Amino acid sequence: MEVSLWGTRGSLATPGPETARYGGNTSCVSVRGCEGTVLVLDAGTGIRRMATTIDASARCVNVLLTHLHMDHIQGLGFFAPLYCPDVDVHIWGPASTQLSLRARLMRYLSPPLFPVSLRELPCCLHLHEVPCGDVEIGEFRVTSALVCHPGPTVGYRICDTAGSVLTYLPDHEPALGARAFPSLPRAWTSGGVLAEASDLLIHDSQYTTHEYPGHVGWGHSSLRHMLDFGTLVESKHLVPFHHDPGHSDLDLDRLIAEAIDDAKPAYRVTPGREGMTFAL
Repeated sequence: MEVSLWGTRGSLATPGPETARYGGNTSCVSVRGCEGTVLVLDAGTGIRRMATTIDASARCVNVLLTHLHMDHIQGLGFFAPLYCPDVDVHIWGPASTQLSLRARLMRYLSPPLFPVSLRELPCCLHLHEVPCGDVEIGEFRVTSALVCHPGPTVGYRICDTAGSVLTYLPDHEPALGARAFPSLPRAWTSGGVLAEASDLLIHDSQYTTHEYPGHVGWGHSSLRHMLDFGTLVESKHLVPFHHDPGHSDLDLDRLIAEAIDDAKPAYRVTPGREGMTFAL
């Protein structure tokens, strides 16, 4: 599979030299299989540019939403395949205890927040509520599970026919409630089973160690918690993601390097930047 990053921020960052390398768009990742299957992970502002790379002959696209906070869906209404009558668009995402996925999406895709309502989209739209166990999407097997982040929120584990594994946990607070994280066994830790032995783990890295105590319960990780989680699940390659929009390129270079130097992980770490592509 080929994994490409189109937006890596937790919320929009001001474009300019301070964010030129890491980028300013919100969460969006594409996954392409060797047989042509296209998965889009989250629909942040990066999805608009991602859509331009979808082959014009494609007749089916799957969008997998982790949750419905604005930074993860604010690009959805600008996703070009939604306006193609001959394209099947499948949107996967969590319902809430009170509202279906359709009802939740209609709150955004309707006036006054958006001029086109969900029912007016000309594509062949299919909605699927997660978590729903393992599902086959083209050549991929996709597993979804609830994780620790206000929402509700799910993470995704994606396996291809060659056995490669991607785990996507862009908004995740595995340390919440753990007195000495990571003190709990993997199976008892949020996202632990989902991320086990991943070839590529894309994971929340919003806060520094000093910032985290002021944001406990907000649903995000510190850099150190992210690295400890990577060790707990025996990740092979970890990509810090969901960068704080207040952290400039130079800030991120320094903060991530310091966290790696302190934790000394036994696996590869590559800070996520817009435009990066990973081949698994």
